[in-house]
Amino acid sequence: MSRKHTNWAGNVTFGAERLHRPSSVPQLQHLVARSRRIRALGTGHSFNGIADSPGDLVSLAGLPRVIEAGTADAAVTVSAGLAYGELAVALNAAGRALHNLASLPHISVAGACATGTHGSGERNGSLAAAVSAVEMVTAEGDLVTVSRDADPGTFPAAVVSLGALGIVTRLTLDTLPAFDVRQFVYEDLPGDQVAGHFDEIAGSGYSVSLFTDWRSWTFRQVWLKRRADAADSWAPGPRWMGGRLADGPRHPVPGMPPGNCTEQLGVPGPWHERLPHFRLEFTPSAGDELQSEYLLPRACAIDALRALRPVAGLIAPVLRICEIRTVAADEAWLSPAYRRDTAAFHFTWVKDWPAVAPVLPVIEERLAPLQARPHWGKLFAASPEALRGLYPRLDDFRQLMRCHDPAGKFRNDLLDRYLPPAG
Repeated sequence: MSRKHTNWAGNVTFGAERLHRPSSVPQLQHLVARSRRIRALGTGHSFNGIADSPGDLVSLAGLPRVIEAGTADAAVTVSAGLAYGELAVALNAAGRALHNLASLPHISVAGACATGTHGSGERNGSLAAAVSAVEMVTAEGDLVTVSRDADPGTFPAAVVSLGALGIVTRLTLDTLPAFDVRQFVYEDLPGDQVAGHFDEIAGSGYSVSLFTDWRSWTFRQVWLKRRADAADSWAPGPRWMGGRLADGPRHPVPGMPPGNCTEQLGVPGPWHERLPHFRLEFTPSAGDELQSEYLLPRACAIDALRALRPVAGLIAPVLRICEIRTVAADEAWLSPAYRRDTAAFHFTWVKDWPAVAPVLPVIEERLAPLQARPHWGKLFAASPEALRGLYPRLDDFRQLMRCHDPAGKFRNDLLDRYLPPAG
């Protein structure tokens, strides 16, 4: 590569020797077949070296754009490099929807699924939960498809695969009929109210996010994203759970202007314009942040709040905002929500790694008794031994890596550290 490339946040400089942008799948197959080491690079929204390669990096953005609607099963097949925002606009125009979206619609479909990225909602699984088939280029350059129905033994490994089994070219996703969402924001919920009514709060909308800066035992905001056709009796009042209804649009990060956030104040709108926190037409920030996330059993959410409260004084000075969401269990072997309903604690840090780095082991020590799994694409300090105990199918995945990629073509430093070659 003629110059060094960085991730979106700028905290990772990729060490790959070359960056390629093939314009067709056959070109990609040829590239993979002749490469010694190669990895796919999505939109760069990971915060560690998970996308890097000691050899070649390949961008999928130049592959032909694919959005192919299925027939009877209401599925859609999409090109891996497509951004969720672009896909969502096309789906909505066809009267269809995805079950959920992440807070940023700018991320790529393949990259988000490969790392277990998620939105929120007690009945909503991660973005990978919608995947029913994965097409990828293997280490030999062959094009193969692994599907939920035809390959039940390996499919759960291929969805959240960390890019370790091949370079994904297409994914087939389940869809549902399009729907409208209304978004409300409540401010300054007392921490005791949240701890005492967490299940009720998290279940009060189709997607719910709680935000705190840990500077006090108060949650600055709760974002409730409710389906416009919800059949329950909940109605927004001026006060709720000790908080007050916001009288104007809000940004989750204190001091940031709300103009690039999705519309609030209960104005109904299509699912893809409300489920993310940020509008597709705006870049939410210039990447001036770092991120970590820990996912633990939902039943332990209150315990996690109480475990972190004594170290709030360490967290707050280097924190921009902490977001807490729920995610439904799934079957993907390396998903942080594997076989357990999950509470996700997301930390958006100031962009000062020397200041943030000492805080992560403290958080992880406090959450360790709760079996907290770090997000694969974000910053964490856990040892390989600690991580190994959190994923029951980790060794099975390592064996599958050995079968699919015996020469380690898709490996990198992060995979070598946390998923060393199986013996």
